[in-house]
Amino acid sequence: MDDDLDRCARAVRARDPRFDGWFVTGVRSTGIYCRPSCPAVPPHPDRMCFFPTAAAAQQAGFRACKRCRPDATPGSPAWDHRADVVGRAMRLIADGVVDRDGVGGLAARLGFSVRQVQRHLRAEVGAGPLALARAQRAQTARVLVETTDLPLTEVAFAAGFGSVRAFNDVVRAVFASSPGELRRRAHAGSTSSAPGALALRLPFRAPLHPDNLFGHLAATAVPGVEEWRDGAYRRTLRLPGGPGVVALRPAGDHVACALHLTELRDLTAAIARCRRLLDLDADPQAVDEVLATDPALAPLVRAAPGRRVPRSVDAEELAVRAVLGQQVSTAAAATHAARLAVAVGEPVHDPAGGLTRLFPTPAALREVADEDLRLPASRRAALRGLVTAVAEGRVELGPGADRAAARTALLALPGIGPWTVETVAMRGLGDPDAFLPGDLGVRVAAERLGLPASPGGLTRHAAAWRPWRAYAVQYLWATGDHPVNRLPAA
Repeated sequence: MDDDLDRCARAVRARDPRFDGWFVTGVRSTGIYCRPSCPAVPPHPDRMCFFPTAAAAQQAGFRACKRCRPDATPGSPAWDHRADVVGRAMRLIADGVVDRDGVGGLAARLGFSVRQVQRHLRAEVGAGPLALARAQRAQTARVLVETTDLPLTEVAFAAGFGSVRAFNDVVRAVFASSPGELRRRAHAGSTSSAPGALALRLPFRAPLHPDNLFGHLAATAVPGVEEWRDGAYRRTLRLPGGPGVVALRPAGDHVACALHLTELRDLTAAIARCRRLLDLDADPQAVDEVLATDPALAPLVRAAPGRRVPRSVDAEELAVRAVLGQQVSTAAAATHAARLAVAVGEPVHDPAGGLTRLFPTPAALREVADEDLRLPASRRAALRGLVTAVAEGRVELGPGADRAAARTALLALPGIGPWTVETVAMRGLGDPDAFLPGDLGVRVAAERLGLPASPGGLTRHAAAWRPWRAYAVQYLWATGDHPVNRLPAA
């Protein structure tokens, strides 16, 4: 949260949506917390208090505003781009680690003691891991209550609650309504789906330029694992409770998300991974404000503000695909990846047809025969070294990975150079400052714009773009005529 309380108060008085997700506002006189852009008349500053997360507000005894629904805002960009223990912890909690493995499991993934993790989180976000996970369960429960016709007992356990009583108590405390009242207000019967099928709206901070985001995902799609169909990007998901299938479609002020899950308990993790894939928690105005100070980038930013970094639902998958993509076209890389998916990928059922496989895990890829790889010897050795290191835990690439440690571990592997490492950092680990000065497309664009074309010269020039160099790469790539830069035909 911004420590400048006056600035927070000004954002509330201006109802500024740019700050939604950065903090929530507690109103002492009503006991309600709101997003900064709440349309209600702003309270007097003396009645305001500010919290960095909804969990912190809930822990202080505030309940969510029924009008602005602060629990449905984009996440804070801070947790997305911060590389410290708090940022790593928040990404793991969003992925459902506390619900699956407890606070001890979270601490083990971070390499800290439980006490250290709790102290760091309370100091930075005003709530411990259990309170943060509780707030997340409450929001998952609300989504299930409002978008399905599942019996409320099933909703309670699908959202991760240990009992129906705990489910009822938390929903009443957070939303000042019973689960039944939430369902009646939402008219769930008119929009309900079959069990396992969910239709959701994923919010983001405007603007969002979808062309390079969805264009990149569609152009690099691995047949059987991903596809572009009827104006939507579709792919399979490897989730803790079993395979899932998602369809994501740009829809103006939100991204429409249709999910088919084996296990509804995976909803929280599935949403977190889809948001990470599409970079939906970014703050595009903060990014573009920095990049537009460069005269070479300013026209690109003005022409298409809000570019996101197309990321991945699984950094281990992205790392494998980055190695497969070394010095070949996007089409060739997709062909190699599809061959591996057919060879050792787990079969899945796609209710709509078209998708047939999960992308194989590193452990499965260790068993691939040489004839199924069909790669040059050097790249085959690099791939085998990578999947072995990941499978043995010598390279950690999960949501809570230490980005600096991951870079070091990857660079130590044979056949893995700076281009591959920075590609993994940018698209797999979500580092907003990852940079590819040696990439051919980046160098061609730089030369066209009158920027230094050598990797060293461009790196020195790009120091002014920090900490958003990964977004500068998107603007540079977009100057080329390539399918990754445009939405495919519906």
